[in-house]
Amino acid sequence: MATIGNGDLRFEPQTDWIRLPPDVEITEAIGVAVNSQDQLFVFNRADPAVIVLDAQGAFHQAWGAGQFTRPHGIWIAPDDTLYLVDDLGHSVRQFTADGSLVRTIGPQGVPSDSGADDLDFRQIVRGAGPYNFPTNVVTAANGDIFVSDGYGNARIHHFDAHGEYVRSWGQPGTQPGQFQVPHGLAIDHQNRLYVADRENSRIQIFSAEGQLLDQWTDVVRPCQVFVAADQLVYIAELGNRNGRFPWMECPAEPTCGRVSIFASDGTLVCRWGDHDDARRDDAFYAAHDIWVDSQGSIYVGEVARTAAGMVGEDTSGLPTLRKFVRC
Repeated sequence: MATIGNGDLRFEPQTDWIRLPPDVEITEAIGVAVNSQDQLFVFNRADPAVIVLDAQGAFHQAWGAGQFTRPHGIWIAPDDTLYLVDDLGHSVRQFTADGSLVRTIGPQGVPSDSGADDLDFRQIVRGAGPYNFPTNVVTAANGDIFVSDGYGNARIHHFDAHGEYVRSWGQPGTQPGQFQVPHGLAIDHQNRLYVADRENSRIQIFSAEGQLLDQWTDVVRPCQVFVAADQLVYIAELGNRNGRFPWMECPAEPTCGRVSIFASDGTLVCRWGDHDDARRDDAFYAAHDIWVDSQGSIYVGEVARTAAGMVGEDTSGLPTLRKFVRC
């Protein structure tokens, strides 16, 4: 099988590597995360909501049926507990690896007063408190928690390690420090936060206190960011060919889903995807989440069914979970 990438960053796409029991199906791998044992946790937009596989794709366990209104974001902390974001449920909750609820972070179930009452981010008139259709979550080395509140809000919320609210920042808009769908989050060893500001097609980088440090614009509708142990920055890009709201026009030469890898200074190191045929092993339809395991293998979760439904395309054969093994 042909490899992809360049230089020292080369990967081999895996095919037919997932082995599930007949009563378990990955409908949409809306989120992917790997624990300290290199077990893959798939946040599935169906029941069961959490599916656990080993690194070879063998089924380990599943849980979470009936516990989520609509799964969206996932993060695994160094202690191997999971933080799971339910966007339509307006909640962020922490679970053990086997599905026991540890705690709820912030309020739950009632949208904050941003002016929006659905997923149309054009309705947002003000940055509000937690939450209005939150999107993702990440934890810092000291246990602090950061939540991107993106579909019905335009803010990043900061909680301390005990789950106590600290601060929020962000307002709707296109200026530096403002957001149009802050969709994904990552954090590096310097405690810098990388925010996938999706509808502004940029990555904005902040201090933990909310100070804007930098922004990268060589991305198209980024959905999620992951900073690996070597501090390379992996980005899952939705592109603008599909997954568009009804009022969005398709560009004359649209960018398809892709994965981009940047150095910590914003230099593009490697990129692939952006192919009209998303069913190819080296292409993506709607790259939504990304994680890198201890061996350097990349997992990409796709939101193909939802994205295709938004533009009326056929979903048959579209990928939902990709794996690329480091060569």
